[in-house]
Amino acid sequence: MLLFRSEEHIDEWCQRRGLARGGTMTPEQCWDLARGWYGDKLSPDWRRATPDEAQALLIRIGLTDPFWRLRP
Repeated sequence: MLLFRSEEHIDEWCQRRGLARGGTMTPEQCWDLARGWYGDKLSPDWRRATPDEAQALLIRIGLTDPFWRLRP
């Protein structure tokens, strides 16, 4: 994970390295993703999320760009 100051900083960083821009998220989205992904992991009833459940989590926290699609 890399932290950037702004959208422009991301674009400059990618351009200097000749890389296509990938997925980005805000710190709040990162926290929401961590809570949704790991929040109940210590529960005896925990089970791995299905791909559809994982996609629903990404959508719920606003990660909807094509980069975040789990299935083509």
